[in-house]
Amino acid sequence: METAAAGWTSPPDDRPRRRPGRRTGRWFAAFLLVCVTVVVGCRTLDTDGITPVPQLLAFLPWLLVPTGCALLLCLLTRWWTGLCWGVVVLGLLAWFIEPYGTSEQAGGPPLASFRVLTSNLEFGHATDALVTAVRSEKPDLVFVQECEHSCDATLRTALGAEYPHRVARVADGSAGSVVLSRFPLKPAEGVDGAMAMPGAVADVRGHAVRLQLAHPMPPLPGEVDAWRRELGALRDFAAAAGREPLILAGDFNASQDHAVFRHILDTGLRDAARLTGHDRTPSWPARSAPTLGAQIDHVLVSAHFSVGTTRFLDLADTDHRAVLTDVTLHDRR
Repeated sequence: METAAAGWTSPPDDRPRRRPGRRTGRWFAAFLLVCVTVVVGCRTLDTDGITPVPQLLAFLPWLLVPTGCALLLCLLTRWWTGLCWGVVVLGLLAWFIEPYGTSEQAGGPPLASFRVLTSNLEFGHATDALVTAVRSEKPDLVFVQECEHSCDATLRTALGAEYPHRVARVADGSAGSVVLSRFPLKPAEGVDGAMAMPGAVADVRGHAVRLQLAHPMPPLPGEVDAWRRELGALRDFAAAAGREPLILAGDFNASQDHAVFRHILDTGLRDAARLTGHDRTPSWPARSAPTLGAQIDHVLVSAHFSVGTTRFLDLADTDHRAVLTDVTLHDRR
């Protein structure tokens, strides 16, 4: 009995064994899909969520990369449930990457055509570059963000003759803003925020046009509530503007993939970049644009305007690209 027991061996186990590498691949694919699904889910529910969702929403098109990697891992590891999951996420991403907002241009008799430029100077560092760009491109209205005291002094000296009209709220660091104009300006109540957002009414060849500079807080961790609140204030301002011609321009620190920005567009404003086919052209960060980035600098116009061209200008010493657009005011009566 002992001899027989000693010589006995169990039959071979023919059951397929899961390879450790396959298990690891599936776990990594699931991790990627969970991360992307959270962001896409917030986009689907029309909410910006909490950190890090607002920050990731700015780069929504780039979530195609982790989604593609997850799909490849699902194929290699034969995880069919994950593959179906990934296909659904990919379809939602493709849907949301489509441009948001109307592409309808204003009609009616044209009243006046002019050029608008907006630029964030990154603490005033790009002031000289802005002066060069303004002299070259000759915009009629210039919205300037992050213009501190030395920036304001330079703009007065270098551009005061060409732009005799201005509305400014100058402050240290990133808080100062200036609107320069070839047209006469009347000061108007701006929008409250941690950084200056002045307003004005321009007399554009006999037609009143309301101007509002935008520069809400960025959605930094711990500052998302302030960012959401200030963009909400801009939305309330746009909704209250009524039937008057309006240009709302600046660094919104938000893209079309953020719910708080889409709510501004839902008031009836149109994005000049969207109207001219540049809805996904990045404006920030300038160092990696146009290859990688997000469009957070915008020129928004009311339904009184059509837009001819929109260009993004690279200025030295700032992390933002300037936005330059040609608009036409129409008679909508």
